[in-house]
Amino acid sequence: MENIIGIMGAMPQEINGIITLIQNPLEVTIGRRIYTHGTINGTRVVLVFSRWGKVAAAATAATLINEFKVSRIIFMGVAGGIAPELNIGDVVVASRLIQHDMDARPLMEQFQIPLLGKKFLDADAVFNAKVHNSIERLIKRYAVPGYSPKVIVGDIASGDRFFATAAEKQELLTKLPTIQCVEMEGAAVAQVCYEHDVPVTVVRIISDTADEQSPADFMQFIETVASTFSAKIIEALFLSE
Repeated sequence: MENIIGIMGAMPQEINGIITLIQNPLEVTIGRRIYTHGTINGTRVVLVFSRWGKVAAAATAATLINEFKVSRIIFMGVAGGIAPELNIGDVVVASRLIQHDMDARPLMEQFQIPLLGKKFLDADAVFNAKVHNSIERLIKRYAVPGYSPKVIVGDIASGDRFFATAAEKQELLTKLPTIQCVEMEGAAVAQVCYEHDVPVTVVRIISDTADEQSPADFMQFIETVASTFSAKIIEALFLSE
């Protein structure tokens, strides 16, 4: 299989900087989404703005796999920090992903995906190590204005809900104490990739701390940092390939 990497982001700000890295870009529109394909440092890529939420992300991932025949998917974006040691600007590379709003009780356990019999879906550990090392090298030489980021590998929870109170965050931590951050797409993409035997990597930059200050922090971070930082991460990863 030819090595073609699908790159996704749920907001234009998360991918706009990455578009500038693509050589010989060509655009294809499918399902109201623009897929830009070309190369980054000699590797074929397909970049797409998926839109928010699990349904939008799953549909986009399926198109990348079935129409563009990608051999792996990387999801880049922002997330709300759940673990108390995370700060705005930190980066989480998903080791496992779970849908925090999946609940088919009493038919099965909370968080279990129907028919798959799984709660957590594993990301690609080998590729994750490359991503982690690339980001660590990046943050040593690239200054993120106003932030001192660190990078960790840990569990990420996804669901169609924006966390904006400390009480919501604590409730999630009580049920899922290993969760590092929350977002709206990663676990859905991971499920599609699992069912198609395509490896997945999810990288999330912490934009807010999932509390009462989150709406203001989120918008400021998206507008001032997210696009540039996401592009720098992808650039660092592809230069290390």
